[in-house]
Amino acid sequence: MTKSILLTTLLLAATAGAAFAAPAAYLTIDHSSQAVMDKATAQAIWKEHLPDNFTRRLFKLYPSGKYGFFSQVEGGFTESKLCVVTARAMMLPRAGKVLQAVPQKTTTTFDAQPNLTAAQCQDLAKAKLREAVSALVSPLVAR
Repeated sequence: MTKSILLTTLLLAATAGAAFAAPAAYLTIDHSSQAVMDKATAQAIWKEHLPDNFTRRLFKLYPSGKYGFFSQVEGGFTESKLCVVTARAMMLPRAGKVLQAVPQKTTTTFDAQPNLTAAQCQDLAKAKLREAVSALVSPLVAR
């Protein structure tokens, strides 16, 4: 009888530990123009907003095995030296290791500024992607 109580206690402890284990990281994919955003920077921005220890509420409502995130930043300079940037962030359903092109949530930000250098234009692109990702993720966990 003591062995069965001990075994039950161990099973409950193991089950509770599994229930509170950190959720798997979300799949994030970036498809941006290299002129304004490199993949490493985009991934770092996603990691800022979706850290491994991210709130359990997001994982509970949108499990990482069923959803992933996609970003795309496009832009560059016009003939009149105007830096134009558009950043899009989306939450998409997953099918295994692939994201399906059926957005569940989408945000888009854009900006245009004259007389910027290439580095300043890239900084503007980073800011716009941060803004789009924040606008996408924040409402998912608010409440």
